[in-house]
Amino acid sequence: MTFCGLLPLLLLFSISSTPKTTANLEGDALFSLRRALKDPGNVLQSWDPTLVNPCTWFHVTCDQHNRVTRLDLGNAKLTGRLVPELGRLDHLQYLELYRNNLVGPIPKQLGELKSLVSLDLYHNNLTGPIPPSLSRLTNLRFLRLNGNKLSGKIPRKLTKLRNLKSL
Repeated sequence: MTFCGLLPLLLLFSISSTPKTTANLEGDALFSLRRALKDPGNVLQSWDPTLVNPCTWFHVTCDQHNRVTRLDLGNAKLTGRLVPELGRLDHLQYLELYRNNLVGPIPKQLGELKSLVSLDLYHNNLTGPIPPSLSRLTNLRFLRLNGNKLSGKIPRKLTKLRNLKSL
C-alpha cells in the first residue's frame, strides 16, 4: 500500500480513537475514586477498569460522545476519600456524593471541573477548608457542602460565581 493509500486509514483511525482515549482517561479517574472508597453495598460493582468505556458503569451518565457528565452516588453508604483525579472529568456537570461517610479534604482539583453545574457533598465528614479553586467553576449553580466538618471561612472568591443559586 502506498503512503497516499495509507493516509486516509491513518486519519480514520485517529478520528475514531479519540473518544476511546477520553473514555479511558475518565475511566481511570473514576477508578481512582473507586480504589479510595469502601463500598459495603456493592453499588460500584460494575466499575470494571478493563472496560473501554465507563459509560456502561452504574451511577455514571455520559453524553452522546461518551464523556462523563454525571456521577450519582448520593446516599450510597460509601466511606473513604475524594481523589484529586476527579478534576480530570472535563465534561462533568453533576457530582452527587451526598449522604455518605466521606472523610478528608475537598481536593482543590475539583476547581478544574469547568462544566460543573451542581456539586453536592453535603452530609459527609469532610474536613479542612473550602478550596478557593471552586471559584473557577463559573457554571456552578448549586454548591452544597453543609453537614460536614469543614473549617475556616468561606472563600470570598465564591461571591463572584454569578450563576450560583444555592450555597
